[in-house]
Parts: sequence; C-alpha cells; structure tokens
Amino acid sequence: MTRANLAKESTTRPEPRQGVLIFAVPVVFPSELARSLLSARVIAVIPARYRSTRLPGKPLALIDGRPMVEHVYRRAAGARRIDATVVATDDERVATAVDAFGGIAVMTRADHATGTDRLAEVASHLQCDLVINVQGDEPLLTSDAIDAAVAPLAGENMDVMSTLRKRLDDPSDLTNPSVVKLVIDRLGYAIYFSRTAIPFVRPGEAVPAMWRHMGLYVYRREFLLELAALPQTPLEVAEGLEQLRVLEHGYRIATVETTAETIGVDTPEDLERVRRMVESGVPSSR
Repeated sequence: MTRANLAKESTTRPEPRQGVLIFAVPVVFPSELARSLLSARVIAVIPARYRSTRLPGKPLALIDGRPMVEHVYRRAAGARRIDATVVATDDERVATAVDAFGGIAVMTRADHATGTDRLAEVASHLQCDLVINVQGDEPLLTSDAIDAAVAPLAGENMDVMSTLRKRLDDPSDLTNPSVVKLVIDRLGYAIYFSRTAIPFVRPGEAVPAMWRHMGLYVYRREFLLELAALPQTPLEVAEGLEQLRVLEHGYRIATVETTAETIGVDTPEDLERVRRMVESGVPSSR
C-alpha cells in the first residue's frame, strides 16, 4: 500500500476527540514512501475532500471513465518542475481510489477548517523547499500551467508564494461569484482578490486588464507552515477566500499570467461541462 497516515504522527496540533477516522486495518507510513518524499525538493499536494457540500464524492466523480482525482494527479505528476505528487485526503474511499491507479495518498485529520490547514499538515512532515497546492477539482489544469506557477519561486528571490491569473474575457464572469477576480500592481503582485467585479470602472474611462484567479498556489514550505498558524482574517472570512489571509497579514503573492483554460468543478453542472469538453476533444490526462 502507498497510503500514509499523518494523523498519528502530527505534532503541530492536538488530536481532536471527534471526527477521527478509524480503520479496521491500521494505515501506516511506509519507510520507502518516507524516503522518496524526503528526497523531493518540490512536492505537489492535492487536497481531496469527499464530503463536498455542493457535490458529494467529488474527487471520485468519473470523467472519461476515470475519477477526477486521477486526472488532477496525472497532470500534476506530468509537470517538469514537480519532484513528487501526493493526494491529501481524510476519506478512505479517496485513498483507495488513488491506490488503485498507482498514486500516493496521504491520510490527514478530518477536522481541518481549510485546504491550507490540510496542506500544512502534510508539509510539516516533509523536508521539501516548495509545496504546490493543486486543487483537486481542477481536472483540466495543464502541467505547463503548474510549471509556470512554480517558476517565480524556483530562484533565490524573496517571494514566498505565487499563483496564476488569466485574462477575463467573458463579461458574465465579472458578476459570477464562483469566478474569483483579482487586481495586480505593476510588478504583477496581487493587490486584492474578490468574488465581486473588480476594479470598478467609471463611465468614459479606459478599461484596464481584467483578471480571473486560477486556484493554484505555490508556497515556500516554511511560509506555508507560518500561514497555517495565523488566525483567519475578516476579509478572508467575508469573501471565503483563503488567499486574503496572506494579504491581510502583510505578505505578497506573485502572480503569473497563463492562457490555460480550466474549470473548477463545484457543482453537478460544472462536472457535466467538463465531461462534455473532454468528449469534444479537450485533451484528457491520459
């Protein structure tokens, strides 16, 4: 088996009294898995919760005959800058599915409030330089886009976090709260993220470039652990956007432009749209 149980080894947070998964057969952290991950400098972690509010069982939803989490895993593993890829889940069904296609599944605690917390639990047991949060509901995200997001942190600069942005061409996206918008400064660093339309453009004024956020994050490991320990912030809670915690605490997020087209699967309608795109010829992850 290639599953690892971080819940028993976690030393950064007390073990909860409720919400702990109990397995008939103990899930262990094999020594060979530990060695392979400890030697990796850049690791992609795919948080995959089974209990999605709007689409239960989302990681296991079939696309082109294979579970969504497999599509995401193969795209992340195909990125040139990635040394290792793991799925972080709190559900045995997801871990079993990952094992079935030959991936690595890491069992985490079940009580995490955010994906950042789940990511940090995994990162606390690794010795890598960079951790990439590849969203488990982005089955069309390309390996090239992942590589582009890693690039700003691949050097010796002081950046601690990076993400992707894409030009917003569909006017309906401006008023769609599921599409996160962002504004950037002249160096490409994020100024703000919002579910509402930003920036506001006064009548008669030139329209600046409009950007949509692509939900992939690259962190320096030490910063990720620090971020997870910081309290949630008012704007983060109001907008439901974890990246605002970074900005509200005074850190910068480098952004990289991409032309990659992807769809975050949040609803049954999103899932059907992705299925149709794959059926019509959008390259799958095979």
